[in-house]
Amino acid sequence: MRKVRITKEFTFETGHALYGYDGKCRNVHGHSYKLAVTVIGTPIDELGHVKHGMVIDFGDLKKIIKEEIVDPFDHATVFNKNTPHVELAKELSDRGHDVILVDYQPTSEMMIIDFADKIKRRLPSNIALHTLRLRETETSYAEWHAADQV
Repeated sequence: MRKVRITKEFTFETGHALYGYDGKCRNVHGHSYKLAVTVIGTPIDELGHVKHGMVIDFGDLKKIIKEEIVDPFDHATVFNKNTPHVELAKELSDRGHDVILVDYQPTSEMMIIDFADKIKRRLPSNIALHTLRLRETETSYAEWHAADQV
């Protein structure tokens, strides 16, 4: 069986604040995130199949990532709902801003774990999430690898 990895990249703008952090990132700020999603599977080897030769149609992968991550997170602000930031989140939301409340500190590391869970739930059973790379700045990113998960 020949396995192939394919990758699709996405960009989105998201704000966040790290409650209790001892640096500037405790303040509300934003990033131009770049997310690279790599899946692994066996190309379809069925003559006449409309997806013949593909692991997954890039359009199908794009649909999953847009629905689960890009559309909700783009131009939204993410706060940990277990902190006093929930008050700021409510005020922003009341003023018409898109706000996402999560159960974790919205660092790149924690966001990528959340993204991996969301993506894995949506992938067809014959395709596995292999790696994610979430670039927060040109010089900083977090990576998630399936092989590292135990």
